Amino acid sequence: MLVTTIREIQAGDNQNVARLIRKVLEDLGVPKVGTAYADKALDQMYENYDQPRSDYFVVEENERIIGCAGIAPLQNHEGNVCELQKMYFLEEARGRGLGAKMINICINRATEYGYAHCYLETMPYMEDAQKLYLKSGFHYIHEPMGNTGHYSCPVWMLKGL
Repeated sequence: MLVTTIREIQAGDNQNVARLIRKVLEDLGVPKVGTAYADKALDQMYENYDQPRSDYFVVEENERIIGCAGIAPLQNHEGNVCELQKMYFLEEARGRGLGAKMINICINRATEYGYAHCYLETMPYMEDAQKLYLKSGFHYIHEPMGNTGHYSCPVWMLKGL
């Protein structure tokens, strides 16, 4: 029997989360430069999200992490905007409604923190993810906000909170 829970990241999750994110990005053929793959934060996710108005969550199934996502203030931006960050799921976790649940948890937390908007960046060929974002109330915008360093991600979306 599968026991699936969504919880906040713990310090001991760092290695498993980094491995999951890199595997998903490799499986999808995402460039390793200018994307989350190259982020220095990837190996210390717990510490990087242990900051004000930031949180990171994992989906755990039978004590194995199969998905993750978080929110944090949008880097290099003056407004009251957070970013939905590093949302990735192993193939076995996709199509089960876990992404929608994760977005809801992240958006609820962003609302609790008082953010006015939630921003995200993605790749053009991540069509299933974009459909989920649209269904969750995000809309396309024509230029990036802030400067995340993810210059290889040319699709930008925003949601009012």
